Order: sequence, then C-alpha cells, then structure tokens
Amino acid sequence: MTTLQLFAALTPILITFITLVLLRYPASVAMPFGYVLTVLMGWGVWGVSLRHIVAATIEGWVIALSILIIVFGALFLLNTLKQIYALNAICNGFSKISEDRRVQCIVIVWLFGSFLEGVGGFGTPAAIAAPLLVALGFPPVAAVALALIGASPAVSFGAVGTPIIIGMSEGVPGLSAENLNTIALIAISIDVFVASLFPLCLSLLMTRFFGANKNWKEGFDVFPLALFAGFSFTLPAWLTVYFIGIELPSLLGGITGLLITTFVIRRGWLVPKTIWTFPADTLPDDRNPDSEVQPTLPLWKAWLPYLSAALLLMLSRLPDLPFKSMLMSVKWQWNQIFDTTISASLSPLFLPGTVFMLVALITLIVAKVRLKQLAEITHHTTSKLWPAVLALGSSVPMVRVFIHSESNDNGLSAMPLALADAAVSYVQGAWPVVAPFMGALGSFVSGSSTFSNMMFSGLQSQAASMLQLDQTLILALQLLGANAGNMICVANVVAAAAVVNLVGKEGQIIRATVVPMFLYCVIIGIIGLILSEGAMTM
Repeated sequence: MTTLQLFAALTPILITFITLVLLRYPASVAMPFGYVLTVLMGWGVWGVSLRHIVAATIEGWVIALSILIIVFGALFLLNTLKQIYALNAICNGFSKISEDRRVQCIVIVWLFGSFLEGVGGFGTPAAIAAPLLVALGFPPVAAVALALIGASPAVSFGAVGTPIIIGMSEGVPGLSAENLNTIALIAISIDVFVASLFPLCLSLLMTRFFGANKNWKEGFDVFPLALFAGFSFTLPAWLTVYFIGIELPSLLGGITGLLITTFVIRRGWLVPKTIWTFPADTLPDDRNPDSEVQPTLPLWKAWLPYLSAALLLMLSRLPDLPFKSMLMSVKWQWNQIFDTTISASLSPLFLPGTVFMLVALITLIVAKVRLKQLAEITHHTTSKLWPAVLALGSSVPMVRVFIHSESNDNGLSAMPLALADAAVSYVQGAWPVVAPFMGALGSFVSGSSTFSNMMFSGLQSQAASMLQLDQTLILALQLLGANAGNMICVANVVAAAAVVNLVGKEGQIIRATVVPMFLYCVIIGIIGLILSEGAMTM
C-alpha cells in the first residue's frame, strides 16, 4: 500500500474528524463533502469501479432509511406523549425520585438506557433517553452526549445479543456456541471492573463540563450511589451470561439495576446530601409551573407506551418465539445490485421505529386524539427530519463505499482491512491494546457494533493466530471496542441530535464523547494486555 493509497483509506476518518470536530461544520454540510471525496479517492486511487460505488451508495441509502425510520418512530412517540401530557407525568415522576440531576442521569441513562439497549439496540436508548433528559431540563448537548456514553457498555448484548450472535458468528464463521459464550463471559468480566464506573463518569462529565462551577468534586459526591448503580447492572449481566446465555444480559441487567437502584434512592440511601442542578436550571415551557395548568396522568399510564414498546421489542427479538420470523418475512431485498456482490434489504416491520409508531398510534386512539392533533404531531415530527436525511443520506453511503472497496483494479483488500493489516504489522505484541480501537473504528465508520464485529472479527481472529494470542480474549476486546465506537459514530450522533433538535451540533457532541471513548478503549486494552501476558506465562 503506497502513501497515496494509505491517505485514500484514511479519507472517511480524516474528513469526519476534520470537518465535524475541528472545523465544526454541521453533518448536513460535512458528510456530503466527505462522501464526494471518498468516492473520488476510492475510484481514482483505490481503483474501485463506478458500478461498485453506485451499488454501495444504494446499499447505504437503504441502511440510512432504516435509521430514519427509527428516528421518526422515536420522535413520533415522543410528540404523542407530549400531546397527551404523558411526558409531563414521566418527568415529574423522575423528579420525585430525586431532583438531583446526577441521580436522574444515572437512573435514566445508565439503567433505563441499558435496558432499552438490551431490548431494541440500534440507537433506541439515545432516541428515548436523550429527549427525556431534555424534557427534565438537561442541556440538549449534555443529554445526547450522556445518552450515547451511558448505554455503550450494554451494546455488547444489545437487541437481544445481536452484536455477538450475528456480528461475531458472521465475522468468524465456525465459531461454536461455546466460543461465543466464552467471548461474552470475558467481555462482561472485564466490564464488571470497567463499566461499573460509568455512572460515576457520567456524573463527573456533567459537573466538570456542564455545571456552574466546572469542577470534578461535585461529580465525586455521588460516588457511593454511582458505584452501587454500576454494579447493580454489571453483576446481574454477568450472572445472566454465566447461567442463562448471551441474549438477555443487558435486558435483565438493566431492569434489575433499575428496580434495585430506584428502591435505594427512594429510601434515601447512598444519595448525596446536597442536590446538584445545572446553572440557570429551568423547566421547559410545557412544564413551567407559571404556564397554563396542564392535565395530568397517573404515572403508570404515562409510562405504559414506553413499557409497551419495550415489551413488544423484546417479544419480537426472542429467537424461540415466532414473532421475529413473521416480522422479518416482510422484506424488500435487492440482491447483487448491478451485478456486484453488494445486496441491500429492509425489513420495515422488524425495525424499532415501526414498533414506536404502532405504540404511538394505539396511544392516540385510546386517548381519543383528534385528526387535527394527529396532523400536527406528524408535521412536527417530519419537519425535524430533513437535515438528518441529508446527513445520513451521505454519511452512510460514504461508509459503505469505504467498506466495499475490496472490488478494485489494484488487487487491494477493502480499505478498513488494509488499515487493520498495516496496524498488525506495526504493533505486533501490543495487539491487545490496539484490538479495542479496531472495534471502535468499525463502529465509527459503520454505525453499528454488529457491523463492526462482522467487519473486523475475522481480522482480529487472524491477528490472534499470527501473534499466538488467545482468540477468545482478542474477540472480547473487539466486542468491547465496538461498544466504545458507538459513542462517536456519525450515524448515532446524527440520529440522536435530530431527536432533540440539535441538527448542526454533531461536532460538538462528538467532542464531548471522544475522550470517554478513548479512555474506555485504553483501559480495556491495558487489561487485555495484562490478561494476554498472564496467559502466555502460564
């Protein structure tokens, strides 16, 4: 690989970092530019045919459509709950648990978000948790960044284990069920020590970067509760992997932690004595006590739509039930687009967004909402989507061109694999430190930990074999790194920003999440290196 070819392979990563993070362009401007430059480099330098580029672009549009359906569904449900004043009741319910923003964040982002990740995955936690935080009075940038960071450890077992069951299995054909369980157990064992600190990290980020005093100490004041909440998720998740399997750890860990931690908070145990809030902490207009008096709903009725959506998502994803195959049977598919190896498919009924829309429509019918109000909800939802359409419609095709660049005239492998091969040759024995970053790179460019595992698990397995490292350990590091990459991947950031009306602020969000992503990978990598060296000396 020549220097020019190396630059071509790095183009999508460099362009995303420079335009979004350094130059602070909105994604709706930066991503079309990145797509055009990636296409030119892929065609002119890498030697990818125009037919292959067009096919990859079409596949990217189909994937972008699936993301937009999720975003639309989440927004539609959110606006429905606003219309019937259920969101007011939910926010008041969280305020009654605690008025402390640190405590609210731990409950909503870390525990409820992890439960949502286990149920639906694919952007569901940020799509629901971020607007809840905004409705409570969190700054929108803080809400999105915290939602992206907080639910990332649960991604290992998101959507009922999809990143492992599908991602790892397809990435490394021939992995047995025992291998997958071992990989999952190693990953969650590492996270018991690392991810259990995430609630504390969320508190520290809030107080240091969004608080009035801009210090770390106020974040540390919630240490006992944060640590308790951390273990209340990771330990049940570990037990689930060990005794049950890899489908339900995030789901059961999230709901168990939510129930236990909420009980502790309501009893006033481990809760900091001083209530912490944001500077100029005010309620949104629709919750302002000085505004027009709003109707109220019982808390259980207000939560019923979200709980119903979670239940439907869980039922639709359990492999032993017939619903998954029924929903996935309704599929649009284009195989071998323009006689290439690229195919695209869309199962609209299986997407979380479709479940959100169904629950929202049932809620509107039960609440006897008029057609005029339905039209207002629909208009309010669609009006916020157009910038996200442009951003996703260019960023996802850019990534698919990058991933599918293996069909070229120069005899090169795909760009991400070429970068990974170069990394293997340079780092050698330090590969356990690099392995999580490879997983994060996969999620960053593909928008999904499942795709990251599909893309890089084979290479990780090959690197482990070449360097005589434990394959299951390296694949566990890949899995954890793919979680970290979800904090900064453009597709997730754009989608979450659209839900809270932050389109154009994507670079600011990535700047807030990139350091936690980096630290997560570094710590995981160091632990992986220690474990690999220990295994080699035994």
